Amino acid sequence: MTLDTLPVGQRARIVAVDWTALVSEEARRLRALGLEEGARIAVAHRGILIWRDPIAITVGRMTVAVRRVHAAAMQVEPL
Repeated sequence: MTLDTLPVGQRARIVAVDWTALVSEEARRLRALGLEEGARIAVAHRGILIWRDPIAITVGRMTVAVRRVHAAAMQVEPL
């Protein structure tokens, strides 16, 4: 399952990230925010537009907004 399909409120762990699907600057920023393999996350909120973009992700005590294309590059397993 990818992060963009994870239900709101569901906790999960990132098991893989397709770093090649992301621009190198975006990948570097996501890693700096802690969104990499092994991170425990939860979807806090989804945008209200047609594409439901952006997605608010809770990582530890921090909430980060990511675009759907970034979330689709992350494989997660529900906890």
